[in-house]
Amino acid sequence: MKYKNLLLKSVGAAVLISLGDYALLKLGNPIGPVIFAFGLLGVCYMGQNLFTGKCGFLFEDKIPFKNLMLILLVNLLAGYLMGVLFSFCDNDVVAAAVTKVSGWDISLAFFLKSIMCGIIMYIAVLMYRLGTPLGIIFGIPLFIFCGFQHCIANVITLGVARTFHWSLLICILGNFVGSLFMWYISKEEKKERKMRK
Repeated sequence: MKYKNLLLKSVGAAVLISLGDYALLKLGNPIGPVIFAFGLLGVCYMGQNLFTGKCGFLFEDKIPFKNLMLILLVNLLAGYLMGVLFSFCDNDVVAAAVTKVSGWDISLAFFLKSIMCGIIMYIAVLMYRLGTPLGIIFGIPLFIFCGFQHCIANVITLGVARTFHWSLLICILGNFVGSLFMWYISKEEKKERKMRK
């Protein structure tokens, strides 16, 4: 039963992020990045399992690593399938996805952009946990406008384009590193906040 709940919440997260990614592909700048925030707002307020929202809290929440990997796997599979479903909805969205994927590469720059996205995702979720959605509302458009890379959004785009790109693996690692880096440097501030209470 425990794993059933984890799996369902991981599928739910992928569905919510896919709605945001579809809007991004359909509407483009500047409206798409703003609407995309709906996806993470839904994930947080509905308590769904999104890899990029969980990995920075791996140690803090004592998440078993195998559970985190299961969340990632389900996010990726469900996200790709949602993308494939969307590919039947609108040829313009497919064309936008193909164009987007053609700009990805396996490079240090792509890895750094993935790290930056991980940092923003950690801050956005942390701010939500502290009682404000502003980190999500501003953070999601921020990473999109800056061209930073989000692995679950990217796998959805790959599904829409009905293709695969190895940069996805770099993106996963970069998101993970960025989130954990931000968690590490924020540890002391959290200790101080607890002491003040």
